Amino acid sequence: MAGHSKWANIQHRKGRQDAARSKLFSKLSKEITVAAKMGDPDPEKNPRLRLAVKEAKTNSVPKDVIERAIKKSQGGDADSYDEIRYEGYGPGGVAVMVEAMTDNRNRTASNVRSTFSKNGGNLGETGSVSFMFDRKGEIVYPATVGDADTVMEAAIMAGAEDVESTEEGHVILTADSDLNEVSQALEEALGESESTKLIWKPQTTTELDLEGAQKLFKLIEALEDDDDVQNVTANFDVSDEVMAAL
Repeated sequence: MAGHSKWANIQHRKGRQDAARSKLFSKLSKEITVAAKMGDPDPEKNPRLRLAVKEAKTNSVPKDVIERAIKKSQGGDADSYDEIRYEGYGPGGVAVMVEAMTDNRNRTASNVRSTFSKNGGNLGETGSVSFMFDRKGEIVYPATVGDADTVMEAAIMAGAEDVESTEEGHVILTADSDLNEVSQALEEALGESESTKLIWKPQTTTELDLEGAQKLFKLIEALEDDDDVQNVTANFDVSDEVMAAL
């Protein structure tokens, strides 16, 4: 397990997810509003909105917050957001991808550039690191849903590309364009997933020692604290010993 999945585990261990609950709700609500505005406000007729609502429910976003986000998209005064991707390098030469939604490109670009600089990184040009990642769909199930063979069989039948099973759970990967279809098929076979979303999967990873990991995580935390930033992905890996020390 590498990249952002490991970062998410570290966040959970440190309790940052609870502390950043309202910020997470805000980011998920923004995705719902944008998805609904771009397509049909009915999740059943809008694959992107369906996935956004599913991810919000997985993260315990209240039903009224979800409904309000969808309703907001239909109003004439709904905010207009641009989706932008920033690419750069963090401490240790780790490639970092930043996905943002903003109503002010200049503000967001300035903030992201400043955050990279203050935390030992460098913001690059578009395309400077994205070639090191593949766009994939990721569906996560807990270990309790079944053994590796059971999940692998269900994933193959659903049209998934790969399955990574560990003691912590099962990560099912799909082509980015197949995520909605595969997730629906898996729901019928295995039930509700823990998470269903599009990700940037690193092709290779950079191993970090404790000092390098601490510096990189400080950068990722600072980026994720920006209200305009939706997701941060990096191609790093850390050993179990470093994980335990963080």
